[in-house]
Amino acid sequence: MNKLAIVTGGGSGIGLAITEKFVRTGIRTVIIGRDKKKLDETQHRLGALCEPVCYDLTCLSGIPRLVQDLHKRFGQIDVLVNNAGINLKKEFTEVTDEEFQKILRTNVSSIFALSREVVKVMLDSSAGGAVINISSMASQYGIPKVIAYSASKAAIEGMTRAMAVELSPKGIRVNCIAPGFIATDMSAKALNNDPERKQKVMSRTPMGHLGTPANIGDAALFLASDAAKYITGIVLPVDGGNSIGF
Repeated sequence: MNKLAIVTGGGSGIGLAITEKFVRTGIRTVIIGRDKKKLDETQHRLGALCEPVCYDLTCLSGIPRLVQDLHKRFGQIDVLVNNAGINLKKEFTEVTDEEFQKILRTNVSSIFALSREVVKVMLDSSAGGAVINISSMASQYGIPKVIAYSASKAAIEGMTRAMAVELSPKGIRVNCIAPGFIATDMSAKALNNDPERKQKVMSRTPMGHLGTPANIGDAALFLASDAAKYITGIVLPVDGGNSIGF
């Protein structure tokens, strides 16, 4: 029986790359996002193993029903990739309480709520499962003007370790990928508009170039597979050496 994976934000960027890797290796993958058109386009591109579900994960109260419906429809959930998230670039003193809470609700609360419900399904299965969270090197660096995003990604890494300790004895591995500077539409716009920052990024990346979404997809596929069956609770930097560059 094919594995069943859920990838949030699976219709674009890193989420799309992860979904593509999963589908190409025979994993039926449910992609959850808010943009129905984008989700449908992804299904059309990737084929029958890609299942789009349009849902706003900040609607926390509806997540238990969402997961119940997916479980009833597919009969299993083997892998969860918590990829969906939003950013906000703004001076620290100008970030409002509402903006800060919006980032936390999207990037932390929804991951907690979705993971909790999916884990309930996994615990009912003798097959166990794998949860993969996507954080960011912003959780480990001091990067200006992204206070809410940095806080949310640091929270995800802490959650990963806590979940791994509690769930691994029950057959559910929990790991985290921390992408470095990846060539996406969002990062290209940010770096191209800030030449000084782009030069700083490139000068301290030993491999000398930005990563690709496919690089993150490869890491996620590994952590979801039996090849990683003795790996849990890690935060894996996929950054071309940026985190150790000088």
